Amino acid sequence: MTPSSTIEFLIWLLIAASIIAVIAARLRIPYTVALVLGGLLLGSFHLPILQRLFAHPPDWLTPDVSLIIFLPALLFEGSLKIQFRRLRESLVPICLLATVGVLAATLISGFALHWTLGIPVLVALVFGAIVAATDPISVLAIFKDMAVDKRLTIIVEGESLFNDGTAVVLYGILFGAVANSHLGILTGLRDFVVEVAGGIAVGAGLGYVFSKLTQRIDDPEIEITLTTVLAYGSYLLAQSLHLSGVIATVAAGLMIGNFGVRIGMSSRTRIALWSFWEYASFLINSILFLLIGLQVRVGDLFHMWRATMLTIAAVLAGRVLTVYGLVPISNLISTRISLRWQHVMVWGGMRGALSLALVLSIGKDFPYRDQLLTMTFGVVAFTIVVQGITMKPLIRLLGIGRNDEDDYSRARVRQRAIASALSELKSMADNQLISRQVHEQLLHELHARMKNASTAVDSILGENQERLAEELQAARARLSAAEKSAIEQAMHDGWVSAGTASKMIDESDFHSGKPSVAPRKSMVAEQP
Repeated sequence: MTPSSTIEFLIWLLIAASIIAVIAARLRIPYTVALVLGGLLLGSFHLPILQRLFAHPPDWLTPDVSLIIFLPALLFEGSLKIQFRRLRESLVPICLLATVGVLAATLISGFALHWTLGIPVLVALVFGAIVAATDPISVLAIFKDMAVDKRLTIIVEGESLFNDGTAVVLYGILFGAVANSHLGILTGLRDFVVEVAGGIAVGAGLGYVFSKLTQRIDDPEIEITLTTVLAYGSYLLAQSLHLSGVIATVAAGLMIGNFGVRIGMSSRTRIALWSFWEYASFLINSILFLLIGLQVRVGDLFHMWRATMLTIAAVLAGRVLTVYGLVPISNLISTRISLRWQHVMVWGGMRGALSLALVLSIGKDFPYRDQLLTMTFGVVAFTIVVQGITMKPLIRLLGIGRNDEDDYSRARVRQRAIASALSELKSMADNQLISRQVHEQLLHELHARMKNASTAVDSILGENQERLAEELQAARARLSAAEKSAIEQAMHDGWVSAGTASKMIDESDFHSGKPSVAPRKSMVAEQP
């Protein structure tokens, strides 16, 4: 392909994605479902213009390049939205599912295909790694519409974020084993730990540096450009050091989303940043689904229907065994996850863009490449279309959605929005950007709006003591974390010894609501 024909190819893909998005909105079906069907239709029609435009993908879309183009943006956008505070509350089940769960799902689906289809075991395990990572885009949209508990949302989203990294690392190790016709288990385990730990260090370090850099800049365009450099730069640097570029990108996104955004970005920059990365995710998802659809024919799916159905069954079996097997272990050492939630986690384990990007990255000389391509698309199509369409009825059947949360959420968001406006108004007044009369008038208006919003929240909490208790518990958790952080900082500054700090932290008990009355006695006891 010439440069001009490559640009023409991409433009036509964007036109197709836009048309599909409009149709999906009119028919009120999930966009990912529409993309699956749209990709199949484009690949199945044999019209001359489509054959001319889409018969051959761009020459530059080599396996290595496709991963570099697609993965960093997808992973960075997902990690930007994850809050450390909420992540810590469910870290145990997330880590179990994203590590042991990915490995178990890979082994279960890989060996099942080896035994049923006769695919060489290493090739089957590569496929198992390709479809091991979950993609919850459609599920999260449904959760938002049906007011599903925020903890369940963060578990599903957090698992997907971290299992992306572990699945890609595992895929790379198994892919190399196929090339060498040998898999050293101890060597593979060592490589896995080194790649993950090194990727976290590189991504977190770069994320911290870029956060400090954006703190000194107040220009949305430049700050968004810096985050783009960070997303792709952390990936490329880690890859050049033979570490996990995926893990590095995730760590960098978490650092920017939780630290950089808080210390160094204005409200207008944050809004522009989130809008930019949401569009980047939309764009890449669209291109990925259409590219895979162009390479898979409906006839191939029908011709390989038995293999495709066995593949789907193997992937579902892996999901069932990992969730129902690992969550009870998590319940022993962390906040309990109910059986109803586990049902949703099983059925919400859809596959999507990452699986498509990985299978597209396989070279044409890889054994069973075409078969893996068709089976991957079959799994993605089934999970997104069938599981995506049936997710809402399942949530209703289990009684998980809470429709009464809408008024409360809107009132709390309104409070936060008005508080942000008050902060911006103060900044404008302090910098002499508005006159005193304008400041007083706007301040009066905002205070009146805040009073109305607060009255609405008080009314809802007065009628719902359970929600009041939940908010009180969450507030106590944040206060406890703040108090303990201050004590640790005081220890590092030399105000108290490590032993005194440890006792004071133990005596900080906002979670139970008990006042801390013993610190003074404890401190006296520690003095020489």
